[in-house]
Formats: sequence, structure tokens, C-alpha cells
Amino acid sequence: MIESSVLTIFIPTFFFVSVTPGMCMTLALTMGMTIGVRKTFYMMWGELAGVALVSIASVSGVAALMLNFPILFLFLKYAGGTYLLYLGFQMLRSRDKVPDRFGQKKLLSISKKSLMLQGFITAIANPKGWAFMISLLPPFINPEKALMSQLAILVGIILTTEFTCLVLYSNGGRTLSRFLGKKGNLILLNSISGLLMMGVGIWLAFG
Repeated sequence: MIESSVLTIFIPTFFFVSVTPGMCMTLALTMGMTIGVRKTFYMMWGELAGVALVSIASVSGVAALMLNFPILFLFLKYAGGTYLLYLGFQMLRSRDKVPDRFGQKKLLSISKKSLMLQGFITAIANPKGWAFMISLLPPFINPEKALMSQLAILVGIILTTEFTCLVLYSNGGRTLSRFLGKKGNLILLNSISGLLMMGVGIWLAFG
């Protein structure tokens, strides 16, 4: 088990890191604006699976292997970034076609599997995420105690915190979309959503 003093430091530390705007949170905000919170949950499941994988790999040493073969990162980064750029571009192109619910048919038609895959790729293709987990998790692991039980607790806290922040951001995006809709600024909403989506794509591919 993990000492309470360790958890007292770990929980607020990771919450602060998670709630800070980043690649995954920006994606959650954008999808909350465009496809709604309910459908964004599928992206969240994929993102959480990726975060869990990165967390476990960082402790087990697999991260060292991944970092030694940057070609794997490059492939995932460019593939995921290109897809998000494509979605953002489609949204910008449809900004003058408002009647079909914000003119975002492309996003609304995305399959659940595609959303989960995008969340997963965004989580595991972020080198900064790996670097952060490598630097954060090991110091909280006590080598004199069972590794698996400690890892289970820490990863559980990480996923709970990450999920909470993703829900907050997606709800924030949904609230923003309703506000803009009431003001009759649906074209503006489409433009903002498209630019944000493209921004995340560029961030993922070249950040």
C-alpha cells in the first residue's frame, strides 16, 4: 500500500497537471463544442486507455525502449495530427452551411471506434506525456513494497483525475456552444471549433 503522506502530495500534484490546458483537454473542449458531451465520452475512453498505458510503461521501463525508437512516435504523431487537421479543415469549409446542426455533419458521423482511437493516439503520441510520467511516477513508488499494488492505486488516481478534467472541459465546450448558439453566432462557433481542432492536430504532429 501507499502511505497517506505520499497520496497527499501526489493527488493535488497530478490534478494540477491534468486540469492545466493541454493537448487532450483542448481536444475534449473542442469535441464538447461540436459533437456534445455524450459522444465525446468515447474519445475519453480511448484517451484514458492511452494514459493508463503510458503510466504503466513509464514505471515498467518500456518507456525507455519507446524513447529510443522515435520513429514510432513520429508515425503516431503525424497520423493522429493529420486526421485532426482534416476534421478541422472540414469544419472550416462547412462554416457557411449552418442549418444541419452547426454544419458539422462530418464530426457527427464519426464512429465510436474512430473517436476512441483518436483519444488513444493523442494520449500515447505525446512525448511530453511520456516524459512527465517518467519523471512523476517513479519517485512515488516504494521499491520495498509490492509494485503492482502501488501502481494500481496511482494509476487509479491518475485515471480518475484525468476523467474528471476531461468531463469538465467537454462540458465547458458544450456550454460555450450553447451560448454562441443563443447569440446567433453558429458560424463563429464553427470557425472556432475548426481552428481549435486544427490547432490540436498541429500541436500533436509538430509539438
